[in-house]
Amino acid sequence: MEITHKGNTLKIIRGIYNFNSVNEDTALTIGSFDGVHLGHQMVLNDLKAAALKRGLKSAVMIFEPQPQEYFSGEKAPARLMRLRDKLKTFCDSGIDIVVCLRFDDSLRNLTADAFISIIINGLYAKHLIIGDDFRFGCDRSGDFKMLQNSGKLNNFTVQQMRTFDVDDKRVSSTSIRKALIESKFDLAAKLLGKPFEVVGKVTYGAQVGRKLGFPTANINLKRYRVPITGVFAVTLRIDKKVYNGAANVGIRPTVGDLLRPILEVHLLNFSGNIYGKLVSVEFKHKVRDEKKFINIESLVDNIKNDINWVRKWFIEQNDV
Repeated sequence: MEITHKGNTLKIIRGIYNFNSVNEDTALTIGSFDGVHLGHQMVLNDLKAAALKRGLKSAVMIFEPQPQEYFSGEKAPARLMRLRDKLKTFCDSGIDIVVCLRFDDSLRNLTADAFISIIINGLYAKHLIIGDDFRFGCDRSGDFKMLQNSGKLNNFTVQQMRTFDVDDKRVSSTSIRKALIESKFDLAAKLLGKPFEVVGKVTYGAQVGRKLGFPTANINLKRYRVPITGVFAVTLRIDKKVYNGAANVGIRPTVGDLLRPILEVHLLNFSGNIYGKLVSVEFKHKVRDEKKFINIESLVDNIKNDINWVRKWFIEQNDV
């Protein structure tokens, strides 16, 4: 499978049994790359430079589900980015190959030696860029030193992954989630290298907002869990146009609890049909936490207040 975007082509290989489509030596890095933040981007640039210097293809190995999701299930941290958007970002970054392995019992029980064999014989890795705390194989028995020793025997080199600091603090997916939960969207954008956004298609919902007098665009999240909940001032981008809006991420407790949070956006100064359109929602400011009101009338009053608050906030930002 291949995807092309902005003139770049990315080959996507799913599963160990499709490794036969790799027919060139590679420079390889391995990780979750959740959010593809500034630290990740530095690693990708180092990877491309190493590949170019050695005449190799640049390759990234990721896992689905992510290891934390496999071990912790619903208790795992929410993702910063969907797989689809992650692959698009890899493509935009100029990476040649992404290897997506299913993290399951079979992979979990793979020995460290067997995992190294996959890297050498399946992906033809000649150069690895790995964090010095990287662990792999059954019971996490493989480490950076083991890869270095194996490299000396099997003709590949191992490079330690650099860390990227902002304001003397290491950039990580965890630190970005923390910034988002604390509603520090400017900080999150600084660490990500771009504003935090959720991308998805507008779908038909239960029409609850429309029935209450506040039509909303329902963004299809499928299985994606947004790392934040509450009411927010947002912008929504569609067809290269940007609209201001008020968004709710949550389970709508007043009108009937949902099993999973949904994202609904009420657009200011907009009337039109955008069902089926792919949109991106950028979070600007948190208004309040989601709460359960005593009745529908109270909910409606609070929605009016939220929308008025958001409208005034955008005016104060000189962005009406």
